[in-house]
Amino acid sequence: MAALINIHNLTHHYGDLCALDSVSFDLQPGEILGFLGPNGAGKSTTMQIICGTLAPTSGQVIINGSDLQTDPISAKSQLGYLPESPPLYSDMRVDEYLGFCARLRKVAPSKVAQAVETTKQRCGLTDVASRLIANLSKGYKQRVGIAQAIIHNPHVIILDEPTSGLDPNQIQEIRNLIKQLASDCGILISTHILSEVRAICDRVLILHQGRMVYTGHISAEDKNALIIKLDANRESDYLADIPGVAQVERVDQQHFRLRLSATTSAADIAAAIISQGEKLYELRPDHSNLEQIFSQLTTGEMGT
Repeated sequence: MAALINIHNLTHHYGDLCALDSVSFDLQPGEILGFLGPNGAGKSTTMQIICGTLAPTSGQVIINGSDLQTDPISAKSQLGYLPESPPLYSDMRVDEYLGFCARLRKVAPSKVAQAVETTKQRCGLTDVASRLIANLSKGYKQRVGIAQAIIHNPHVIILDEPTSGLDPNQIQEIRNLIKQLASDCGILISTHILSEVRAICDRVLILHQGRMVYTGHISAEDKNALIIKLDANRESDYLADIPGVAQVERVDQQHFRLRLSATTSAADIAAAIISQGEKLYELRPDHSNLEQIFSQLTTGEMGT
């Protein structure tokens, strides 16, 4: 399938500072693409260029077949954007605000009401439709921010730190919403939270000092790995025989890395270990791969 975003040799200078240096990547239909990098790496500059609010020094942005430079109206109509601070009008009610956003996005007048109703249902906003945005919780405000980004059914959604400042329950709700949205479009997420990328993204890009230094898929194995800690010098051969354990790797005398099948949970593993009469001192997700890659590439410990 044709890519929804094609970025070719994107370069941008702020005076003598090169913020982006020949960056190229694409976004595929149905894909959730994580956009990572330390502060100052060029992520915000890239997103501003894709959204058409900043002109590149050179390079090309194609959005669902439309060139952003030569056909900006068509290209921008394909996009939905949630900045880090959602563009909300606090003195408006949710229904009123979404109707306003639909009209801004050139939704046909006869279809505005249906667009608002459908978007409220998708984003879980039906119960707060008549409330003032100012009185909503942070999590609901974030949902309203996502709703304004998708009110016109764009092919591409760009989200900047979509779970920033949310509590754990709200984070999970927003992650579930993002996964649901990806069935109809492609999503680019900029975030500093590596666990977020692991939880919802299919692929990751890492930007450092304006250059693309890494791109790779996040495999099912990476998403389903645990670190456990057991008694030292105990027999551990049984770990490989636990249903759902695909691979066992000894980290040290007490720690083991377990790669699980997609349907196996941490609770299943804990119950199986305890049933062996074993003492389980620690069980946690294994975030080492992505964290190590990010650290190595952005601290100069690995060639780029």
